[in-house]
Amino acid sequence: MSQDLAGLTLVELATAIAEGSITSVAATTWSLERLRRIGPQLNCIAVLSDDTVLAQAETLDRERAAGKLRGKLHGVPLAHKDLFYRAGRVAASGSKVRAGFVPDTTATVLERLDGAGALDLGSLHMCEFAYSPTGFNQQMGHARNPWDRERVPGGSSSGSGAAVGARLVHGSLGSDSGGSLRHPASLCGLSGLKPTQTRVPRFGVLPLSHSLDCVGPLAPAARDVARLLSVIAGADVRDATASTQPVPDYESLLDGDICGLRIAVPDNYYYDTVADEVRALLEASLDVLRGLGASVVRVTVPDIPQVNSLAQLVMAVEAATVHRKWLAERRDDYGAIVRSRVEPGLLVSAVRYCEALNLRARITSEFIDATLGQADVLHLPAVTIPVPTIDETTTDAPDRVNARLGAITHATRGINYLGLPAASVPMGFTANGMPAGFQLVGRPFDEGGLLRVADAYQRVTDWHRRHPGL
Repeated sequence: MSQDLAGLTLVELATAIAEGSITSVAATTWSLERLRRIGPQLNCIAVLSDDTVLAQAETLDRERAAGKLRGKLHGVPLAHKDLFYRAGRVAASGSKVRAGFVPDTTATVLERLDGAGALDLGSLHMCEFAYSPTGFNQQMGHARNPWDRERVPGGSSSGSGAAVGARLVHGSLGSDSGGSLRHPASLCGLSGLKPTQTRVPRFGVLPLSHSLDCVGPLAPAARDVARLLSVIAGADVRDATASTQPVPDYESLLDGDICGLRIAVPDNYYYDTVADEVRALLEASLDVLRGLGASVVRVTVPDIPQVNSLAQLVMAVEAATVHRKWLAERRDDYGAIVRSRVEPGLLVSAVRYCEALNLRARITSEFIDATLGQADVLHLPAVTIPVPTIDETTTDAPDRVNARLGAITHATRGINYLGLPAASVPMGFTANGMPAGFQLVGRPFDEGGLLRVADAYQRVTDWHRRHPGL
């Protein structure tokens, strides 16, 4: 049974439960056992549900037997990043500062998953206050990559990447302010989506940077991501920033047909620092897409270092706004690295911050014109180097550590400033035996288009089905 469940995608598991060939109790028991046994080895657990969740699974099984399904995730066990609030459960956000915080409200996205019949098995490790691209957490220890525990899983949704990558659960929600979903997706061999910035409501989610934060899913397959996104997206009376645009049935858009699709590939910036073996995998993924009838258009992107600088300025100011009071009262309870990243935001002038926000619409329009004016999607690396070790990103010489951290965020950070949707898709393995992924970027609210391309690719490849066999 364990191998059968590990080999399933989320949608396949949901289908099996809906048809009665697997019970929710069996799936939940299987996940709980793996979370308890393997989770500590990967340091990917924050708070784990007790066996009372099995009573919920029994109820869902009875409902299914009576012909009632709550939704497309009926009986499916999930777990999520430790910054989503659930009333009555500690939400520490990977920190000492919030270690005792118990919210009295539940995040909108968790309520929507509940309504679709999903089970919540607990919260997962994350970087302290979502402020690391690797999985580093000075307070709680480093999360581990399930393919090699000496290597980073990516952050800041590190526990989500590790848990789904190891198939402890088949899906998870994370957040992305500069790559925090796409990093673990790429480094753990998963499909992950950062939606358009306002596509998914953020009520009940601890912010890092309210102008950059996005909530999105991690799962084995693009179809899994489409199902999760269809459940969590849409307007929310408790989040005025959430878009009121109608939410399509993303899964229904996945028809496998990308014949005639135009794929933009940049000839500057994004490939400047790509390792040769990652470049070879990127070219191979383009060959697959060409074989499905797509064509490649070469483009030149605008000044991305400027975009990254503006993104960093916005994040610094908005993070400092969130943390100002806690820094004043509990400065010593912050990890030194996180504190050193947050405090400079207190010194940025209001004029510079407003300038960065005011430039956003024009720069985004210029980027879209340059990259998608003659194309449907933009194809980029997700992470430009093979998965590094934990030591290579923490204890090595500072210049080499900084270079590796920069390589991890090189292709992701600016996309958040632009507010565009972006997906990471598994594309193979590098010589160190670790996964790698390519990134697809689209126009605002074209998540369906990105998932359609990813799903078409996954119909003729099996990288998304590979798992470490733990």
